[in-house]
Amino acid sequence: MHKSVLLKEVLSTLDPKPGEVFLDGTINGGGHSEAVCSVLGAKGTLVGIDEDSDALQAAEKRLSTCKTKKIFFEGNFRNLDSALDSHGIKTADKVLFDLGLSSRQLEISGRGFSFQNEEPLLMTFSSTPSGAFTAEDVVNEWGEENIAVILESYGEECYAKQIAKAIVAARGRKKIETSRELALIVKEAVPAKYRNGKTHPATKTFQAIRMAVNDELAAISMGLEKAWERLAPGGRIGVISFHSLEDRIVKNFFRERDRSGEGVLITKKPIAPSREEVQENPRSRSSKLRVIQKI
Repeated sequence: MHKSVLLKEVLSTLDPKPGEVFLDGTINGGGHSEAVCSVLGAKGTLVGIDEDSDALQAAEKRLSTCKTKKIFFEGNFRNLDSALDSHGIKTADKVLFDLGLSSRQLEISGRGFSFQNEEPLLMTFSSTPSGAFTAEDVVNEWGEENIAVILESYGEECYAKQIAKAIVAARGRKKIETSRELALIVKEAVPAKYRNGKTHPATKTFQAIRMAVNDELAAISMGLEKAWERLAPGGRIGVISFHSLEDRIVKNFFRERDRSGEGVLITKKPIAPSREEVQENPRSRSSKLRVIQKI
């Protein structure tokens, strides 16, 4: 089961109350929401959003005994206003975005998120990506320079140009169709020292392509704007990020609201996981939680 990152910290800083409307913009398997529902009670409302229909089904099953009113919406959190409008909800008291890739998506989604599995090269958050833009499109159709740019900007990959060149050369011989094929191309394109380091050499490449496929940074900016518009006075937004680019967007958005007098920072500095949590769940090590309250 996917382990919810910074769970105790989310509860303490967002501070949900009985009867409130809580919007979980990335409900996934429902870990954070399960804990929140125990606080909201029967008079509260939980709105859970996720692009992945499989994740929504898992969350619905996990929260089946929860007495809180539950609303599930399949879609990106950039459309959270539609989720609220479709059920006549004007404002939310608390909003949470957990931007991490879940264990479920990595291990059993079958959509090519992991370089350790032989899966179709999709990398779409949606579990029904028919006709959608995919990672296969990126590696087989984008120009070498464009591939290098996203690897460098989204993945902060120092060997972006070498990897992009190798991808273009490989697809000239055969269409790149699976996650393992792509991982092998990347591994062979980088120096031996990088290839044999602690982190798999394809990690940043996969991250960058996934972010491009799902337009993640634009979604974060739009989701934050809409969340702020629909946040009740005194309400709070919390964001868990795992990437420096994500965190920068969140930090700047919160800082602007704080400086303008529209909000007040609940977390002056981002909250990181404890040593115990990192030992128990290594995937939490890069996570950061920021929270702001609307005045």
